[in-house]
Amino acid sequence: MRQTKYIVLINFTLFIMFSLLFKTDFIFAQKERLKILDRWIEWSDGENMLIHHLNKQAFDYLDIRKKEIAKLKTKADWLERQKKVKGILKKIVGPFPEKTPLNPKVTGVIKKDGYKIEKIIYESMPNFYVTGCLFIPDGIVGQRPAILNVIGHSTESFRRSHYQILIHNLVKKGFIVFAIDPIGQGERIQYYNPEKNEPVIGGPPGNQHSYMGHQCFLSGVSLARYFTWDGIRAIDYLLTRSEVDPGKIGVTGLSGGGTQTTYISAFDERVKAAAPANYITGYRRLLESIGPQDAEQNFYHGVSSGITHADLLEIRAPKPTLIVTTTRDFFSIQGARETYREVIKAYKSFGREKNFEMVEDDLGHGYTRKNREAIYSFFQKTLDLPGRPVEEDIEILKPEELQVTETGQVLTSLNSETVFSINKKETKKLIEKLEKSRMNINKHLSHVKLKAKELSGYIAPYISGEPIFRGRYKREDYSIEMYALEGEGDYIIPLLLFIPDSYGKYSAIVYIHPEGKSVEAHPGGQIEKLVKKGFIVAVPDLIGTGETKRSGIISSRNWDKVPVLIGRSFPGIHAGDIVRVVNFLKERNNVDVEKIGAVAVDEMCPALLHAAVFEPSINRIVLIGSLISYKSIVMNKYYKFNIYRGSIQYYTSSCTVAGALTAYDLQDLVACLVPRKILFIQVKDQLENLASKELIDEEFSFPRSIYSTKNFSGNFRIVDQEPSLDVDSVVNRWLK
Repeated sequence: MRQTKYIVLINFTLFIMFSLLFKTDFIFAQKERLKILDRWIEWSDGENMLIHHLNKQAFDYLDIRKKEIAKLKTKADWLERQKKVKGILKKIVGPFPEKTPLNPKVTGVIKKDGYKIEKIIYESMPNFYVTGCLFIPDGIVGQRPAILNVIGHSTESFRRSHYQILIHNLVKKGFIVFAIDPIGQGERIQYYNPEKNEPVIGGPPGNQHSYMGHQCFLSGVSLARYFTWDGIRAIDYLLTRSEVDPGKIGVTGLSGGGTQTTYISAFDERVKAAAPANYITGYRRLLESIGPQDAEQNFYHGVSSGITHADLLEIRAPKPTLIVTTTRDFFSIQGARETYREVIKAYKSFGREKNFEMVEDDLGHGYTRKNREAIYSFFQKTLDLPGRPVEEDIEILKPEELQVTETGQVLTSLNSETVFSINKKETKKLIEKLEKSRMNINKHLSHVKLKAKELSGYIAPYISGEPIFRGRYKREDYSIEMYALEGEGDYIIPLLLFIPDSYGKYSAIVYIHPEGKSVEAHPGGQIEKLVKKGFIVAVPDLIGTGETKRSGIISSRNWDKVPVLIGRSFPGIHAGDIVRVVNFLKERNNVDVEKIGAVAVDEMCPALLHAAVFEPSINRIVLIGSLISYKSIVMNKYYKFNIYRGSIQYYTSSCTVAGALTAYDLQDLVACLVPRKILFIQVKDQLENLASKELIDEEFSFPRSIYSTKNFSGNFRIVDQEPSLDVDSVVNRWLK
């Protein structure tokens, strides 16, 4: 009897221990856990799957480039390479505008001990004003070397004490220095509220850069063009000055200024000596570490065109160049060293290896005294103005002393053009070209299909491996099966399949949400409502969403530049994943392959539009909360850049295609779908507000006319824009 009690006690103890270790819901009724990647070692890095996939493609391009560089041995080889790179850069950064009158003005002069400062405004393009200060040493006889100083990401621009140290020391050593405000900084804020006297797009200057850069990318333009052109025209201005020796022009800048220095010096052969600081690394190391930076630092299709930082230096060979670095910079020092080792080979082929130097010091991102003194020494040597490179104490001027315009901003003082306004004018020509193309419907739509594939970077799915079944849950009247599908590369598409209990063939729906498969998978959610209406519903986590989301990818304003660099887009990649899900459904015995539809929500709508154009099996389409057009982002000064969905922040660039407006807009994709059924619910404008009836009528006139002409008007519908609309009811009726 006692032994029996001991056995019961032991069993009970083991039960308690087992329960504590493995939780009671594993013993009794288990709670639903709709996670596909859990407890699968090969998929344990779900949040980085997208960036690894994008990086691999970038690295493939860089590997091709590396093989090309390895073949270069002679001066003739490098000259041919320079010619090739110049052609590529002209294509992906240019074309630059024609040179127009600078119309320079001196708005004030400050006299200081040993030098004077002239406050300068010039027009790099008509009515596009650049502000700067020209620092001129006293006692100039004849002509002196001049240095253009371009500035990194600082709202104060060259007025910041950090930058004044370099400027004043160069002046003390006898150099003329022209410091200018970059776009979006200093007195050139592009999105500005004069009433509040503050930027409309806040945060660091890079926010303004990426905001306007996204508008440029949609039109197939690199924002780098504007930054580079301002610098080229600054040199034009310097050459109008009698004090300046036209054969002795130098350029230097830190961080974003290092970027501009590299660009200007690569494009303008008048730059004799260049010293980019804290920028040079290489795209491989950049993408392996912090990822691409603000919009102006990324060329449209730059990496897919075979361009990395080294090319921008090699194109200058054998002109004097100094790379200025710090070992703990977020721009990888390893990348800088590797770039140096490659570029020095080009200089050696010219017999001028002494013209290419690199200095490094131990610091994070920024100047050190050692590095500044290396810059002084470099310019003293290469621009033939000998002297002591030792840094001296200087007088830091107050920012207001260096104010160039009357109000402190070109927008309010001079009603200046902006990057937005110039790009809008150029994009208007693209839109006019589109409208003209639409007049020849068949030819236009054929062209749209080809260009949509090309520009979105869509890759048609190949035959993939067998889906991996991960288990099943049973609910009332239906079951949920869990699968892992192979993606385009080395990533997995987590998928939930909702199946009604009764037998037979069903109509199928692919349901796509920016927050992933779980957001509407709960009992009583949108998906359950569809399955209880008799649909099989496939709900994937498209790459970068759901289980594969990461705060640093789709919800980052920088990682979204990788597709721009490699000629891909999130809608193009997602379209491929959607087609993979459709192919998965077509292989099932319980799916009627003639009745496959799809529903997309918010940012996923453009991806579904692209997928439907490329995959005719998707014959019924519902778009809930779709952006009305890409045009609306470019033609309006303000658009919703950051969008919050639940706890996740997305950026509009996650649903756009760089260069799209050179060939098509979302309405053209809709027109390609005739006669298939397509329903828009609560269409949104560029500010994420419900679009007005007038705007809808204007933007959708082209696809509506085609549906009408083909006698399928009933297959194209845009429903009431009222927020109180019963979306579930409308969706169910349309899909049935």
